[in-house]
Amino acid sequence: MSTTAAPTWAAVNIETTDSARLGAFWAEVLHRPSVPGISAGTVVLEVPEGEAGIQMLFHEVEVKPVGNAGYRATLQTESHDEEIDRITGLGATVVESEVYGPLQVTVLADPDGNPFNLVTVHAE
Repeated sequence: MSTTAAPTWAAVNIETTDSARLGAFWAEVLHRPSVPGISAGTVVLEVPEGEAGIQMLFHEVEVKPVGNAGYRATLQTESHDEEIDRITGLGATVVESEVYGPLQVTVLADPDGNPFNLVTVHAE
């Protein structure tokens, strides 16, 4: 057995044709500060000091990649309907919404069309 520590999540990288616009959208959704990245056309959403989470990096490309290779961000909230209203007001669209027992799941798409989930666990 190896004594090397397991890797941990550091960041999610998203390619987009407009990193400033998509970075600003996610900064508002997550209430996170955004800063320019180390390369031109890159925007970074930082994890505020003392909070848990991972960075999001938005890399500017000439042509947006098709598909999401099976990856989808999932956000959790206690105020599902209010967050749906807030996030769609920022430019997201609702794709579908389902309830699975105590779990309410809404699939949304960000302004680039990238799908993400908003989930709420309700007491049974």
